[in-house]
Amino acid sequence: MDESDALVLFGITGDLAYRKLFPALHHLARRGRLRMPVIGVARPGWTREQLIDRARRSIEEHGNGLDEAAFGQLASNLRYVDGDYRDDVTFRKLKTMLRDARRPLHYLAIPPSLFDDVIGRLDGAGCAQGARVVVEKPFGRDLSSARSLNRTLHRVFDEDDVFRIDHFLGKEPVQNLMYFRFANSFLEPVWNRNNVKCVQLTMAERFGVEGRGRLYEELGAIRDVVQNHLLEVVTMLTMEPPACGGCGAERDEKAKVLSAIRPFSRGTLIRGQYEGYREEDDVDPKSQVETYAALQLHIDSWRWADVPFFIRTGKKLATTATEVVVNFRRPPQRLFDEPLPRGNYLRFRLGPDKVSIALGVRVKSPGEAMTGRETELYVCNEGAGEMTAYERLLGDALRGDPMLFARADSVEAAWELVDEILGQADSVVPYAPGSWGPQAADRMTEPYGGWYDPS
Repeated sequence: MDESDALVLFGITGDLAYRKLFPALHHLARRGRLRMPVIGVARPGWTREQLIDRARRSIEEHGNGLDEAAFGQLASNLRYVDGDYRDDVTFRKLKTMLRDARRPLHYLAIPPSLFDDVIGRLDGAGCAQGARVVVEKPFGRDLSSARSLNRTLHRVFDEDDVFRIDHFLGKEPVQNLMYFRFANSFLEPVWNRNNVKCVQLTMAERFGVEGRGRLYEELGAIRDVVQNHLLEVVTMLTMEPPACGGCGAERDEKAKVLSAIRPFSRGTLIRGQYEGYREEDDVDPKSQVETYAALQLHIDSWRWADVPFFIRTGKKLATTATEVVVNFRRPPQRLFDEPLPRGNYLRFRLGPDKVSIALGVRVKSPGEAMTGRETELYVCNEGAGEMTAYERLLGDALRGDPMLFARADSVEAAWELVDEILGQADSVVPYAPGSWGPQAADRMTEPYGGWYDPS
C-alpha cells in the first residue's frame, strides 16, 4: 500500500477537527507518523497563524498533554486554503498547494450535502487523481441517501480509495473482539449454535441528548448507533474466519453476515423515549424519535441458525457502558444437587472504562457439599500505549489500510435492515430516566434469563 504524501482536511475550523482531528494529528506527529503537509480548507477568512493557534488550544483541551516537539512538527506542516467549497478558485489554490503530491488523502469533515460539490471540484481541478477520500458518519440517513452518496463518491473515486470512518471501530477494545476470536484456538470449537444460547449487546448512556436536540431529532437511537456501531460489533462476533489478514477478506466476511440477517418482523423491536426528552431544547413537543431501542435479530447461517441476538441502546439509562455477553448453554446433565445454575458466559466490556474480558464459570464452594458459586476469570486492559480511535483510523487511511472502514455493500446492507425496522416501528414507549428502559423490552429476553445489566 502506498503511503499518502499529503493530507487535506476540509472543515478544519469545525468542531470535529477541534475535538478529535488535531489531537489525533498531534499523536501521529509524536509517533513520527506525520511526515507530509497537512492542508486545511475552510471558509471563515482565517489565517495560517490563527489555525496554528486553534490547533494548540485544541490539543491542550482535548489531547493527552501537549508535546512541544510534536506540536512543532505539526505546525510546520500546516497549510491553509481559505475559500468557498462551491468556488472553483478554492480548488485551484488547493491544487497549487498540493504541488507534486501523488497520493493525497482528502478528509471530508463537512456535511454530506456538500459532498457532491467538493468531490466534483476536486476532480475538475485535478486534485482527485491518485487520491483517497475519507468521509464521516452518518453515511446517509436511509438506504436511498446512502446509495446516492456512494454514487457521488464512485463517480470520481474507486471503492478501494474510499474510507468511510466510524470512530467506534478505531477503539482498542472493539478491535480486540476480532483479535480475541481469531488469535485463540480454544474459542472456535464452541463458537456456534451448538454451544451458544444467546448473545446480548448493550450500549447504555447515563446522559441525555445534552443540547443536541435538533441533531437527535434527525437521527434517533437506531440511526445514530444501531445502523453502524452495533451492527459492526455483531459482524465481528459472528463472521467466519477470513482467509487472510489485511487482505480485504475481513470485510467480505462482514458483508456475508449482514446479508444473512433475517428480515425483521413486528414484535422484534421496542422503541422508547425517556421522560423529559420532549422538553429538551430544539425537540418537537410531540416527538416520536426514539432515545432507546431494543431489538432481536437472527442470522440465518450454518453457524448461527436459531441463536437470538439481542441489541439494546439508550440514553438516560442506569449507567454508561458498552458490553457484549455471549451466553453458553448449560451442561447437558445435572450431576450436583443444587439449584439450576446459570450457564457459562463470555463478557466483553468495551468501555468507556473498565475495558475487560471475563469468562463466567462455576467453581466449588468450600465444604463437604458438592455445591458451587459463580465467579469470573477476568482480564483487564490497562490501556498503556493505547492509540486514540481517530489516531488509529487516520493513520490507517494514510497507509491505505481499509480493514477498519466500512465498504459500500456493507453500508447499504445495514441501511436496508434499518429501513425495514423503522418502517415497522410503533409509537415510542416512555421510560423513566435512570432506569434500564421500557419494561416491554424485558419481555423480549425473559425466555433466556433476562437482560444482563452492566454494572
